[in-house]
Parts: sequence; structure tokens; C-alpha cells
Amino acid sequence: MLWLRRPCRSLPQHHVLSRRFYSTKKPHDPSKLRNMALVAHIDSGKTTLTESILYKSSYLAESGTVDTGSTTTDFLPVERERGITVQSASIPVQWKDWKFNLIDTPGHADFGMEVESASRVVDGAVVLIDSVEGVEAQTRGVWTQLNRYGVSTKLIFLNKIDRPGASFKTAMSSILLNRLHPQPLPLVLPIASFRPSAYQHAEPGIQGLVDLVRWKLWRWDEGQPSMEALPQTADALHSTFEPNHPLPLHLVAARTQFLDNLSMHSEELLDTLLGLPSSPDAYLGVKDTQILPHLRQASLQNSIMPVVCGSALHHIGTELVLDYAGELFASPLDVPHDPQNPNSPLRLLAWKVNWDPRRGWMTFVRVYSGTLTRQSKLLNTNRNQKEVISKLMLLYASEFREVDELPFGSVGVIIGLKHTRTGDTLVSTGTPASARSVLRDITPPPAVISASVIPQSHVDLEPVQNALESLARTDPSVRIDIQEGQVLVHGLGALHLEIVEGRLRNEWNVNFEFGKRRVSYREGLGPGVPKQGWDTWNADVGSGKRISVNVPLIIRPLEDEEEGNPVWDGNKVLDDKGNALPAPESIPVGPLSYVAQGIASALSASPHSSLAMTHVYIQVPKQALSKEVTPSILTGASAGVVRQFFRSAGSGPIMEPFINLKVTVPESHLGKVIRDLTEHGGEVLELGSGSSTITENEVTGGFSEEGVYIPPLWLTPSATNAALKSANSRIKRAVHGLAPLSQFLDYSQRLRALSEGNGTFEMFTAGFKGVSEARRLEILREIGRA
Repeated sequence: MLWLRRPCRSLPQHHVLSRRFYSTKKPHDPSKLRNMALVAHIDSGKTTLTESILYKSSYLAESGTVDTGSTTTDFLPVERERGITVQSASIPVQWKDWKFNLIDTPGHADFGMEVESASRVVDGAVVLIDSVEGVEAQTRGVWTQLNRYGVSTKLIFLNKIDRPGASFKTAMSSILLNRLHPQPLPLVLPIASFRPSAYQHAEPGIQGLVDLVRWKLWRWDEGQPSMEALPQTADALHSTFEPNHPLPLHLVAARTQFLDNLSMHSEELLDTLLGLPSSPDAYLGVKDTQILPHLRQASLQNSIMPVVCGSALHHIGTELVLDYAGELFASPLDVPHDPQNPNSPLRLLAWKVNWDPRRGWMTFVRVYSGTLTRQSKLLNTNRNQKEVISKLMLLYASEFREVDELPFGSVGVIIGLKHTRTGDTLVSTGTPASARSVLRDITPPPAVISASVIPQSHVDLEPVQNALESLARTDPSVRIDIQEGQVLVHGLGALHLEIVEGRLRNEWNVNFEFGKRRVSYREGLGPGVPKQGWDTWNADVGSGKRISVNVPLIIRPLEDEEEGNPVWDGNKVLDDKGNALPAPESIPVGPLSYVAQGIASALSASPHSSLAMTHVYIQVPKQALSKEVTPSILTGASAGVVRQFFRSAGSGPIMEPFINLKVTVPESHLGKVIRDLTEHGGEVLELGSGSSTITENEVTGGFSEEGVYIPPLWLTPSATNAALKSANSRIKRAVHGLAPLSQFLDYSQRLRALSEGNGTFEMFTAGFKGVSEARRLEILREIGRA
């Protein structure tokens, strides 16, 4: 969700800009630029890691915390009150020779649009995983979003490794189990303690890290790190640790397996290793300069998935995250791009739009070609509208700094654009038509819940409608429509709508009431055979004139194995060559865009139930692209023939949104929670502890562990079986279920009663699923269609 940036109040003392970087003019070097996002499941520590990065890079004199509401990127009142991130925030960070455009994103699924827009413009992502919980539902969700936009390089950070129950082994296994990547490759190992007794007594904690790439030892003494080179012989390695410490015996094998696994992706490195002496500790002498080029190449090719670990709260591992993000992440030159020279054509993508009462419309852009200056004259190729730049700014969370230009690869803000929306492509006005290609759009997640917006009086109607239009421009995941004279706002979840309601009241100051929240249902294609002539549209055009337009589309339901396109709300719309069509506004002006607009209009409302249609296959053959009729008639004809097909096919199956639900409660309340879940149409998928413990049988469903380094369980001693067994009384039970969203809109109150206030839950969208005939009749009665 995109938010109004209020005039900035005085920041806490720790919010001090680093003069070392921000007052120094450096030549722009795109090879040293890293556009990077932090993404994760909620409460995995993204904002805490962001604060740690800002502190370690000298942006801050002291880091803030989520608990005290003093973080830099969570600066909105609602974020500080709730302790969650609801919008993405961007900060340029200098670390050694690299410049990072760092984007902190929300973890809650209700604000998935923020992850979508950030994923579209970054070239690398740090994916945080809670070392106690392992891969969770939204971890898989954000991973899918990154893959959808082709984010070329990723780094996994196993956070909270110092917590009781944290396990490096089970977190690694969960990466394979959830099929994130078949070749996760740990670059560092944790040292729980430098005292051997901590391993014997299964104490949680982290006091150091071993860097397997650079073969160095990091120590943290009350938060202050020190670093030393490790010996290159096994005997000398033991002298680095106290007697009887278990780690030295394992380190030689760990580095050997690390290099062997990496060499499977580099013949040159393999030749280097084959040329080493046959002594057991020969691999300890391999220099990092011999390793890093091959590690970078394997990362760029997505052959391996680098893994580091640490504790963001205690700033442990932050330097290594920055080092390896700089070494391994793609620069703008490493991804497909136009050849860059002083005369390169200007092309940029608007990835976010916001409104500020002092500055007006603010458009967040990434420059994909050329250099943007304040004198640049822009053309929005999606809307064929000219735009005028007022100012160019760099964003530092809630602070702005005016600049003269944004060079190739940069992320910045333009003030003054009037027509541009999220996902639009901007080029120079002088760019030839043949070079005005549209960059890939940003796809809003499908809305699953809605509420009516009722102005308090007739006078309030226009202000409410204007506020809704502005809100939808800043947040494309908010959809507004009118059904039977009622204004409906659609969102991604109950929390999303709650925040939308607050924004309308507090930011736009309009007077309205929200009606009862209800989920957004969908209808599928009916089973009937369309009647002859369905693809011909007849209409009166005035003055007694009647026209007839033939639009011979290919329409059918999606097969079971076919996936719908999120751009088309779960439908599949193709051109004559079988290529997926982008959103209608992203198609260059012409017959195809007019037909696409008509198809989108028809899909938005079923003639039987007024619900949006889903799981429909539509292909547009060449003969449907008539150039002999006006755009409005071709759009109307396309919408008309699709609706005629839907009417002929009859009423189709009704689908409703389902959620993946995770409920964590004490053992004594487990039975009540399971009974409530099944009584409200849900099903139990899995029972487990509150930790991420994974059995060997569970792991077999994911990628194989063969050829992957999985560290021993004792490496994080508090996760050993003995420790978990002794803590069993404190570990809550987790219920993983699948349930209809409509039955769980008020679940927080229900769970509080079921668990006597001791339960917590998380829910994530699981897509739309067909319902039984009895439930279908209930839904039709609910929406007034039965």
C-alpha cells in the first residue's frame, strides 16, 4: 500500500545522515550500484535488519527498534502504533565501494502490492527467514513474486539465530522442503558460544561467525565485532578455540564441502581444487580471490543460493549481508539493458505513485536507460500523455533531497507528473515511435474482500469519489467499482481495508461510513454451448442507424493444468500467436488494445451474478482486429460478444477466496481450535510445534538433500532434541489449515475466546476455490442473486 508522506517531524537523535556519503559527490558507476529489496514473512526482522544496515553503514548514529517505534523506515503513525510495515521505504546506502538503493518491504500479505512494485525494479533481494520458524507461508509468497519479475540474484539471511529453538539445520532443510532452491549454499557458520559448555548445556545464543569464503573468524564482544584470519592447517585451527570446543573438528569438513559444492558450477574452480596437494587441510589455503568470481557467476546464473546467518537485533552478520550483497548481486549492467552511452534513449518505469499535500503527486521511478534531468521532456507511452517535470528528488525514508539528475540504474522521485500511474513507462518526447517500447507492467494481487462506502450526505458524494480515485492511483491493489448504485472498495484483506478506511478519514478528510465487509467471490464459465452468432454484435448508433460487428474470439474454460494470469484476475488472455496479453492500458494504442479493453470490461462482471469472471481462456485471432470501425465501437463490440458467450454458456461455478491459516495455541486449547476450524468449513493440513522442527519424512516432499551441505543439529545447540524436549512445556502447538476467508473475517475475537487470550494466528491468501452447490446457493442469496 502506498502512503501519504506527511511533512517530516523532528527525527529522533539517532536519525543522523552520514556526511561521509551524503555530502560527497561521486561519479556514477552503474557496475557498483545494487538495487536491493528486503523481503520476508511478517516478523522475520526486515525492518530490524534495515536499521542494522543503516547503523553499520554510518547512516545512523544509533539504531532504532520496532518495539519503541523509532525505526527509520517505519515512520508512519500507523506503522509505529502497530509495530508492522505497511509500505515500502527506500534509502540509498553507501557500503565500501557499493551504493545500495535499499527498499524495506512489508511482510503482511495484505500489503503485497508493495512487494510487487519493489520486486519489479530491484535486481537483488535479501530474503529473511526466522531461524526458529523456517520457511513460512509468506516466505513462499514473496519468493514467487521475486521469481515472477525475474529478480536475478537473491541471498537468504537466517535471522534470529540466537533465539531458543533456532536451528541452522532445520532452516536449511525447510528451504529444500519448500522448494525455494535445490542448491542452498551456506557462506557462513554460526558460533553459539566460544565456551564449549554452552554446546553441552544446549544454551541459545550467538557470539561469532565463521566466513567460509574468506576463511575468517568474526567475534562479537558486547556488540563490537572483531575479525581475524583463520589458520590454514587443521592443527593450528584448534588453538583458535578453547579445548574441547566442537567446532574446529567440523570446520575443515565444512569448508571442503563448501568448495566442492561450488566447484560443481565452475570448471575453472574445479581445476584449481584438483591441482591442490592431497593433504586433508589443502582446501584451507584457497584464497577468497580464487573463490569470489566463481561464487558471483554462480549467483548471477541462479545455480546456487547463498545463505548467511546472524541476529539483526544485535547487529551480528549485518556486515556479511552487505559484503555478499555487494559481491554477488546483479548491477544494472548485469541484467538485460540498452547499450549505454551519452546519447542513449531515456526510458524509465514508474513503480510507485504517492500524494503529498505540500509537493503534490510524487512518482517513484527507476531509470532503465539514459539519464533523467530536470529539463527532460517526458511522454507516458501507456497513456500517450506528455508529462512535465517539476523537481527530481532522492528519497531517504521520510526525508527528500533535491538532485539535478537521475542516471542509468538510479531509483528516485519525480515531482509534478499528472497522468502517470504505477507500472507506466516514460520516455523522451523525441523518442521515435518504433523505440517507444513499454516496459513490463506491475501486476496488483487480486482483491479478496470488499466493503461499501456510504457518503454521510449528498454533499459528501463527490469528495468521497475523488478521494477513492486518488487512493486507487496511489495503491493499485485497491479496486473501486459501482454495483447497483453502491460504491464498493475491494482490497487484499481485512487489515488492508481497515487501513484504507483510516486513510480516507485521516488523509483525505472525507465523511462516509463503511458498510459490512464481505469477501469478493468469482464466477467461472458455464457448461452450456453458445448459440449461433454469439460472436456478432449488433447495436444502434443513433439516427436510426444500426451496425453489426463480428469479433470471432476463441473462448473456453481453463483446463485443470492451465494457470490463469494475475494480470487478468486468474483468466488467460492471449494474442493470435499465443502470447499472453499485458493489461489493456499497457498495450500500444490500436485495435488490439481496444479489443483487450472490451474483454476486460466483460470479465469484470458476469451477466448472471455480476461477479468478476475467472478461469476463462480467451484468444484474440487476427480477424478479430478490425480497423474499419472506431475504437469505441470495437471496444463495445468486444465486450458485447464476450457477454453474449457468457449468457449462452449459462451460470457457472461460484468460487470464493480461501486462506492458509496458522494458529498457535497452548496444548490445552488445541482441541477447541481444531473443532472451530472444521465447523467453519476449514480443514486441518498439519499439526506441529511452534518451532520449525522438520522430520526426515517431511523433507522428502521437497528438493533432495543429496549434494547439499546440511550442518549438524548441534551447530545451534538450543535446537538439539534434548533441548527441545526439555522446553516442550513452553512450546505451543501450531495448527496449519485451509479455510474459506468468509468464515474467518472476525477470527481474532473468536480465537481470543477459544484460547483465553493465549492464541495467535496468521492468514495468507490461498487463491479462489470452487464451492459446493449448497454453499453456491448461500453465496447467491448473500449477494441478492438467488
